[in-house]
Amino acid sequence: MAGIEGGGTLSEVNQSARKLLLRARDGIERLERFESSVSGADSPELYFTVKKDISQIHSLCADMERLCRSIPAKSQRDLWKRKVEQVAEEADSLKDGLDKYSMRNQKRLLEAKERAELLGRANGESAHVLRIFDEEAQAMQSVRNSSRMLQESFETGTAILSKYAEQRDRLKRAQRKALDVLNTVGLSNTVLRLIERRNRVDSWIKYVGMVLTVVIVYFFWKWTR
Repeated sequence: MAGIEGGGTLSEVNQSARKLLLRARDGIERLERFESSVSGADSPELYFTVKKDISQIHSLCADMERLCRSIPAKSQRDLWKRKVEQVAEEADSLKDGLDKYSMRNQKRLLEAKERAELLGRANGESAHVLRIFDEEAQAMQSVRNSSRMLQESFETGTAILSKYAEQRDRLKRAQRKALDVLNTVGLSNTVLRLIERRNRVDSWIKYVGMVLTVVIVYFFWKWTR
C-alpha cells in the first residue's frame, strides 16, 4: 500500500478523514439542537471547530487523491478513487449544512435585533438588549472572518506542500534514471555517494518546510482567536 510522508498509509489517512466526518456531523447536530432550544443559544466555538474539521477533511481528500495515483493495480486504484469521492461528497454535504446553519443564525440575530428596536421605540428601555444582540452578531462575524482567514491560509499551505511533494517525486524518478545511466557507464562510488547525500539534504529541507508551515498556520490560528 502506498504511504504518505508524515501522514501514514492511504488506509490510515482515510480512517482519519472518516473520524473527522463523524465529529463534524455530531458538531452540526449539536449546533442544530442549540438552535431549536427555547433560548435559541448558539456556540461560536463549536461552529469554528466544525468548520476547521471540514477544511481538514478536504485537505486529507487531496492527499488521498495523490496517493491513489501511486497504486499500480487499476482495480485497486479505481476502488480507492470511489472511496475518496464518497468522503469528499460527505464533506461537501456537511459544509452546506454548516453554511445553512450560519445563514439561519444570522437571520435569527437580525430578526431579534429588529424586535428589540421595535420594543425600544415603544418603551425606551431596549438599549441594553440591543447591545447584547450587537455583541453576539459581532462575535459571530468575527468567528466567520477568522475561520475564513484560517481556512485560506491552511489551503494555501496544503497546496504548497502538495506541489512540493509532486515535484520531489518527479525529481526522484529522474534521479533514479540518471543513476542507472551513470552506473552503466561505470561512474565511481564516490560520486554516487555525493548524489545520495544531496538527496538526504533535500529531504531535510522538505521536512523543515513542512514543520514551518504547520507552525505558521498554528500561530496564525492562535492569533485570530
